Amino acid sequence: MRWSQTLIPTMKENPSDAEIPSHRLMIRAGLIRQLMAGAYTYLPLGWKSIRKAEAIIREEMDRAGAVELHMPALQPIELFERTGRREAFGNVLIDFPIRRGNQEGQYALGPTHEEVITDLVSKLVSSYRQLPFTMYQIQTKFRNEERPRFGVLRTSEFQMKDAYSFSATIEQLDVAYDAMYDAYCRIFARCGLEYLPVEAESGPIGGDASHEFMIPSGNGEDSIFRCPSCQYAANMERADTGRTANVAQVADGEMKTLEEVATPKAGTIEQVTQAMGCDATDLIKTLIYDVDGETVAVLMRGDHEANEGKIRRALDANSVELADNATIEKVTGAPVGFAGPKGLSIKMIADHDVPSVNPAVIGANKVDTHFKNVYLGRDYELPTDSDGKPITHDLRNAEPGDGCPKCDGKLECVHGIEVGHVFKLGTKYSEALDANFLDDKEQRHPIIMGCYGIGVNRIVAGIAETRHDDNGIDWPLSLAPFEVDIIPLKVDDEEVMQAAEGLYDSLKSQGVDVILDDRPARPGVKFKDSELIGFPLRVVIGGRGLAEGNMEVKWRSDEGPTMIPVAEVESRVLEMLDAKRAEEASQIPQV
Repeated sequence: MRWSQTLIPTMKENPSDAEIPSHRLMIRAGLIRQLMAGAYTYLPLGWKSIRKAEAIIREEMDRAGAVELHMPALQPIELFERTGRREAFGNVLIDFPIRRGNQEGQYALGPTHEEVITDLVSKLVSSYRQLPFTMYQIQTKFRNEERPRFGVLRTSEFQMKDAYSFSATIEQLDVAYDAMYDAYCRIFARCGLEYLPVEAESGPIGGDASHEFMIPSGNGEDSIFRCPSCQYAANMERADTGRTANVAQVADGEMKTLEEVATPKAGTIEQVTQAMGCDATDLIKTLIYDVDGETVAVLMRGDHEANEGKIRRALDANSVELADNATIEKVTGAPVGFAGPKGLSIKMIADHDVPSVNPAVIGANKVDTHFKNVYLGRDYELPTDSDGKPITHDLRNAEPGDGCPKCDGKLECVHGIEVGHVFKLGTKYSEALDANFLDDKEQRHPIIMGCYGIGVNRIVAGIAETRHDDNGIDWPLSLAPFEVDIIPLKVDDEEVMQAAEGLYDSLKSQGVDVILDDRPARPGVKFKDSELIGFPLRVVIGGRGLAEGNMEVKWRSDEGPTMIPVAEVESRVLEMLDAKRAEEASQIPQV
């Protein structure tokens, strides 16, 4: 490609509305331009990188045994109603009426394609002999993102690779899941990303296995807990804290007298600590939840945040949500903010750290009132095991410094950008959409599904976010818009252009992705643009170098150029590219 024949609108200054490096750099490097909030045009260089990412994804999906298809973006709303996701998506779902003749139908732009592909399979698969298989597509998705930001990291329209596995048995699902997991590791490694597979919360129908693939980044919106001593990593919703129950034993004779204290208008942790003259660690807060229709009290230490995913798993529940005000007042006898375990007659579970708060401050189940000097065993009870020890659970969000559940290390918290997610769907969609199969005994069963997604745009943005310096983007060869940038210093010099054109034609004929900067611009402008965009290898032709029979070759990451004789440049460039590809390939997991 010749620079003069494409559209590469680079910018010297940072755009004022760009919040993070990837957004700034992708605009400045001429990769994207915003059409409106949440919607971007990919300019030629940006789209070229997207297509390269797609090619890697396709190769690895095919290698893993998945088969590509293409489904419509426009979907009938009835499918979402049958799975209950029209209501679940809420305003995120872009749906609208379409009039055809004298009839009007309601349709949606697909945010994902679980409904479409399950409906398809329900019509085409009827026997266990047709299972298992995995299908995938790379398709434009649409979601009404209310707060689009961070460039192409959070938009209403985006490219996504979504794959779906269909199995007759859990064992087949496990095989498909592992194949997709391994393929994702290869995809992200080939794309030059530093990635981190983390255990994730699947939700009530996701099964035991769910992993997000994260790019560690200071500007990431997701919190990741990982152990530097081992390979354990999990997102905020899933991260175990490595704790067990810690019971503070107090002899009967050492127990202080229970006191009821008036705490007017003190319904929050901060207000209670001020009113009682204590720390949040001295409090036990009682949270009232609706769990599959049953009202349950969850006890937490005052300074800890409850994790609803952990509560759901501890109770083996499908649905967990905070109870409404009316329910709280009905079961506690007090408004929100004054609940406590003493005297409660509903089911109760506690976090591991609750027994260590002994004595404690708790709500008195009476408006504007709390108890202090509350002791486990005297003033309230927890379920116990066969040895009489209180049964507790890991119910809170992890915090930096918590113990690793896999080793003796301590957890640290980093931020990350999610680029992929693999999880086991189970039979939620197949049951809702009648996707069944007959086994070898002619018994009917719902097909067992898995779902595997990759945000293609996020791969490219993730490179810009995590691989850049003060001068611009530092692309890996695999995703760079062009691998080699040939820069003739004077385009009006016949000798210079003859040498540049010859090298350009020769490298192109040998499959090198090369751009010729044939603009009549100053050398400094060309050099700055080359570094801003991030072309990996630069060849400069002209000036004293060419007069001495040399060309200047430089990797973008090198401090200075290497002078190579004109007759050797072509072979040396090919050798350098081969060596770099081998270096990048060595980082790819061999699975």
